[in-house]
Amino acid sequence: MSNSLKQRKLTSKLVLYITLLAGLVISIFPFYWMFVGSTNHTSKMFTNPPTLTFGGQFLTNLTNLNDSIGIYRVLFNSLFVSLVYVLLALIVNTMAAYALSKFEFKGQKTIFMILIVSMMIPYQATMIPLFKLMANFNFLNTYFALIVPSLCLPFAIFLMRQNLLAFPTALIEAARIDGAGEIRIFLRIVLPSMKPALAATAIYLFMAQWNNFMWPLVATTSNDMYTFPVALSSLIGISIIDYGQVMTGITIATIPIIIFFLLLQKHFIAGMLGSSVK
Repeated sequence: MSNSLKQRKLTSKLVLYITLLAGLVISIFPFYWMFVGSTNHTSKMFTNPPTLTFGGQFLTNLTNLNDSIGIYRVLFNSLFVSLVYVLLALIVNTMAAYALSKFEFKGQKTIFMILIVSMMIPYQATMIPLFKLMANFNFLNTYFALIVPSLCLPFAIFLMRQNLLAFPTALIEAARIDGAGEIRIFLRIVLPSMKPALAATAIYLFMAQWNNFMWPLVATTSNDMYTFPVALSSLIGISIIDYGQVMTGITIATIPIIIFFLLLQKHFIAGMLGSSVK
């Protein structure tokens, strides 16, 4: 191999690594600035040059944040609502996807097409009917109102159905011949092979519920039921904004998402690509 060819390859690798490093810095810098902001006073947020070193104000910001919105109650509300929602939504959407992928019945394709079309309906268009429904049953300002209305998510059903289509139907039929019931087949045979798809769907559901702002804002009427997006929005005043509190709240709100993703990330790519069954 000539020296010129080696030099070109080395140069191309160098350019690639520099580009990737620049992309990494651009991606990570907002998180770094957020963490730094949570440890400094609000007066240091927009200094020139910007403050990029950690300070000693985190506990003060945390105390002020707790006095403003009751951060521990808000954290409990968000974790409880999101985790219960993920568990129940996985059950509902996976069972629906299983029925639409492995059972043949009249109207099967029509139901699936309705689900796909419903994904095009703006979420805001359903808020008033949902609000009136929750109000008629006196469910407003309850965990029920925050969790149940969005349990059936068309995208989650679509994602799980696409993965379940790859599962060998012959295994299900063999289990039926051996006398296994449908619930046992679903729990003991199908679900263990769907871990990547379940992980990908769980991450999507958790992020959707954790970051949900509009519906909790409409469905809650007291500070005790606020979730993170609603509680953090209340920190933005008309004339005065304590950015130290805001950055501390955003930091605390970001950590559970990162942890949840890291716990399931090894299955995420496989599940999104629909390759849970090899």
